[in-house]
Amino acid sequence: MNKPLATWLDRDGALLRLRLSRPKANILDAEMIAALDAAFAEHEENPALKTVLIDAEGPHFSFGASVEEHMPDGCEQMLVALHGLIRRMVECPVPILVSVRGRCLGGGLELATAGHRLFASADAELGQPEMMLGVFAPAASCLLPERIGQAAAEDLLWSARTIPATEAREIGLIDVIDPDPEEAALSWFDKHLSSKSASSLRRAVRAARLDLAERISAKLERVERLYLDDLMKTQDAVEGLTAFLEKRPANWSNR
Repeated sequence: MNKPLATWLDRDGALLRLRLSRPKANILDAEMIAALDAAFAEHEENPALKTVLIDAEGPHFSFGASVEEHMPDGCEQMLVALHGLIRRMVECPVPILVSVRGRCLGGGLELATAGHRLFASADAELGQPEMMLGVFAPAASCLLPERIGQAAAEDLLWSARTIPATEAREIGLIDVIDPDPEEAALSWFDKHLSSKSASSLRRAVRAARLDLAERISAKLERVERLYLDDLMKTQDAVEGLTAFLEKRPANWSNR
């Protein structure tokens, strides 16, 4: 199997490119999460680095996290790893741009919203479908209220509906709709960030996100325990995940 992530430096080393490389689903499994975390760890302290751009190979950004890894015997390890990545991104010392095409769902949307600016194609579809499986989205429960407000976040988190790029733009979930979101993100970097001092930009990012990072990290710890110690002890959480893997409708017991 090919490597889950392509990594390279662009713009004379000022731009770190990260590309999810397992189309068409680009599932955020343990290997993908580890590769992303390692890439950030390797490059984020490079004093010449000004920005990170995340995009994806294929027609879709990501269908989300691995459902198999959400089952009770493995979900703690998966969640701890994913949330570690989310914290690293929220606390990243340089701006993170995200280019989205096609479906951006579940853990894929959590990854995207941990970034700073989102660029999307008109055919992008965004959503948190976890409630369809009888579980909730821990990281999105922390990230979405900060990005789009409590009411809009609750709509997406509870309904599990998928929204088009136009609606996502209206509620502030994405920043730019463009036929070529990757090129739009690159152009935004070239126009607005490339000429800036890397050291000053890092301090500006820290200043803007200082209290945000603290809030998200603290809430994420509590939400993670709610997921692992409470939700995953219910019959319906296990039933929903099992039904998905068995490709059948879930039989809810409401317990």
